[in-house]
Amino acid sequence: MLFAHDTMTALVLAADLVNSADPRGGRSADDELASVGALEAFLDRHFVEPRPRVTVADLAAVRALRPRLRAIWQAGSTEALAELVNELLTDSGARPRLTDHGGGWGWHLHVTAQDAALEHRIAAQAGFAFADLVRLREADRLRRCAAPDCDAVLVDLSKNRSRRFCDTGNCGNRQHVAAYRERLSRERRAGRDA
Repeated sequence: MLFAHDTMTALVLAADLVNSADPRGGRSADDELASVGALEAFLDRHFVEPRPRVTVADLAAVRALRPRLRAIWQAGSTEALAELVNELLTDSGARPRLTDHGGGWGWHLHVTAQDAALEHRIAAQAGFAFADLVRLREADRLRRCAAPDCDAVLVDLSKNRSRRFCDTGNCGNRQHVAAYRERLSRERRAGRDA
């Protein structure tokens, strides 16, 4: 399934925002958004432009958005997911419009006014991206990391829908190493028993 660029970037931003709160359930000191500077860097990585200077109030509001976004991944049905998405869109004051402001992206959606609060812009972009997944019957691309000790979320944008592990804690590599060690241990035990 081919998704629009703005849909993919919004989905990745939403997952990264959820995961910025330390998906392993660690101390709040492990929060990736512990300062205004950290939020600025996060927004730069996700190309959130244009935007005014980020404030302490913006930081608090964006951090408060994370549980609402995590709830999207925890929705137990398409109906529950749609309800959460509708709430995000309503609360954000989404007002979609097409724009082509350069940057090589061509025509795409902006879903709030440029002067909208940062958390509303993020919520509206994520809401429209989640709505695309629901409309296209692709909501199963919203996943939780398959590593047993990780609570991170991910969006599987792969063609073959094979992504199982997050990017936050090297989970895929850790699981593969653990499986290799288990196979090696079984082989050794089998060799001793023979």
